[in-house]
Amino acid sequence: MSGNSRAGQPAQPSDLVDIGALLAAYHNEHPDPADPAQQVAFGTSGHRGSSLRKAFNSDHIVAISQAICDYRKLHGIDGPLFIGRDTHALSEPAACDALEVFAGNGMRVLMDDRNGYTPTPAVSHAIISYNLGRESGFADGVVVTPSHNPPDDGGFKYNPPSGGPADSDVTRWIQERANNLMAGGLREVRRIPYERARAADSTGGYDFLGKYVDDLPSVVDLAAVRDAGLRIGADPLGGASVAYWEEIANRHGLDLTVVNKAVDPTWSFMTLDSDGKIRTDCSSPYAMASLINQRSAYQVATGNDADADRHGIVTPDAGLMNPNHYLAVAISYLFANRDGWPERAAIGKTLVSSSMIDRVAADLGRPLVEVPVGFKYFVSGLLDGTIGFGGEESAGGAFLRMDGRTWTTDKDGILMCLLASEITAVTGRSPSEHYAELTARFGEPAYARLDAPADRDQKKILGSLSPQQVPATELAGEPITQTLTEAPGNGAAIGGLKVLTDSGWFAARPSGTEDVYKIYAESFKGKEHLERIQEEARAVVSEVLSQG
Repeated sequence: MSGNSRAGQPAQPSDLVDIGALLAAYHNEHPDPADPAQQVAFGTSGHRGSSLRKAFNSDHIVAISQAICDYRKLHGIDGPLFIGRDTHALSEPAACDALEVFAGNGMRVLMDDRNGYTPTPAVSHAIISYNLGRESGFADGVVVTPSHNPPDDGGFKYNPPSGGPADSDVTRWIQERANNLMAGGLREVRRIPYERARAADSTGGYDFLGKYVDDLPSVVDLAAVRDAGLRIGADPLGGASVAYWEEIANRHGLDLTVVNKAVDPTWSFMTLDSDGKIRTDCSSPYAMASLINQRSAYQVATGNDADADRHGIVTPDAGLMNPNHYLAVAISYLFANRDGWPERAAIGKTLVSSSMIDRVAADLGRPLVEVPVGFKYFVSGLLDGTIGFGGEESAGGAFLRMDGRTWTTDKDGILMCLLASEITAVTGRSPSEHYAELTARFGEPAYARLDAPADRDQKKILGSLSPQQVPATELAGEPITQTLTEAPGNGAAIGGLKVLTDSGWFAARPSGTEDVYKIYAESFKGKEHLERIQEEARAVVSEVLSQG
């Protein structure tokens, strides 16, 4: 449900961020290193914030970049560093600051040779491709993006030589080093002016677009899509994939229309999200309203967020698919149509993804690896082929090449969108029709997420629970079968808890970026049972928080 009366309506001038003020704050405002709200803080994927709130300013980026240089030196990472950026207003100045520091430290940096925007999956693909078969001189990368966040936000994330999101021990080290550098007045930072950095022998170009687009037939059956003459609509939502979709159509002969080629750092062409903010959340029916309204013109229509690591799938018969529904369909299709994958390649899911995936996995006879929220937990499995597909409920996914080799180890929204076309072309049925078949076999779950206020201390309590702190024995009329504070797939702390019964579950975890906690819930008994689970979940969490 929408929380704002204008959700799904076109943005108005009063909704737009003042880009001049945003950029001025980035360059001129200096965060207080002693204020936790103004420190470097790596969440699920990188450091994010707004320059207007002193949470994403030049000082942050300079400090993080020097910390990355120090981390690379400490761990002997001496290959090139790939750097990409999305279309957020703060991404360009942040990329420039980063280059000044990287060049000042003598690092080899490879940037887009068209001086264009670079999706997250293209950076991961570049790292994986470069490091293939090497025993030393490994590459890594940086993507300057806050993902789907509003236009006033900036983001900066580091991908180590594994190609995917950095693990917590890496981001913790970089975060602590960066905050120490800021506390020291940035005196230890080595940087040179941008003009010198751009002209340095250590700075070079890389054809991110060409190498990514030309390699796509190794991972998705574009010949089948072309031969079927499928009508495809692709909406980059003003993000980094804007040039990629046209090249995909041209190079692979697809009947694909880029429905909106506009790039505008205010995102003035967007419809407002559920809370009335501009956000490139391609899993939101409100943010995707414009494309949904055009669904009858295409057999498959798709959207991506600003850095193209997320996907939105729109079909003529169902509109925008719930991300959980599409993940289940993708898994069901891929494991039945990828003969070159390892026989025991597992299915990876985050623990707040739908249990429909569990039922599909059991039907396929494939192992299921359930991990905490964060795509970083799929990286090693996608790298060594022990995971064939990794997906998370927030519309993120990636999978192996046709022959079982690694494609990317980060979320690839472009790939997931193209898979929807392959499924339609090969089977003659849309992904939403496939999901209807799954519900006919396994039942139809009701799934929802709610947010509730939580201060810093409450989030800390919720993030460090033990099962013994949850006194409840029943949930919505059913015995509780499991109470988890560690993910069953890898034993990692989930930063919250998950409570399960035979026909439903809820999970509660604190937000890494906002003063809220999130409750995810699902029921295979229908909407009323789901609402009861949600109500009792709130009561369980409230009791835990009241105990301190």
